[in-house]
Amino acid sequence: MKLILTAPVEKLGIAGDVVEVKDGYGRNFLMPQGKAIRWTRGAEKQIEGIKRARDAREIRGIEHANEVKAQLEALEVTYEAQAASAEGKLFGAVTAADIVKAVKAVGGPAVDKRAVQIAKPIKLTGKHTVGIKLHEAVTAHISVTVAAK
Repeated sequence: MKLILTAPVEKLGIAGDVVEVKDGYGRNFLMPQGKAIRWTRGAEKQIEGIKRARDAREIRGIEHANEVKAQLEALEVTYEAQAASAEGKLFGAVTAADIVKAVKAVGGPAVDKRAVQIAKPIKLTGKHTVGIKLHEAVTAHISVTVAAK
């Protein structure tokens, strides 16, 4: 099955790549999750739009990744979540999307939520370290303070 990727897929390709995969993998995994569309001559024209959007979001080299890393690590990120108890347990976990919103709220650079790496779910208030993969060789580690509302 010939597909056009709309999102990066590990060990397969990045958005805009035309790939050949087994029918079941494409039909049952990639297409339902919105990571790929079926290849047609008409869809081939969409590849340029996908690549332009990817280039606008993408980190342009290691130097640019290091600049963004320095910006991120200089931030004091605080996220307020609703606490279930006085000990600081949260009702839910802090997600990657929540961290991206908190970074943006304090004036940080735009970060893709898929780049946020949370080692274990954040379910308690306090200070936590979160990784943000900016490039294959560059990962920024930011400190996120989770406070109770």
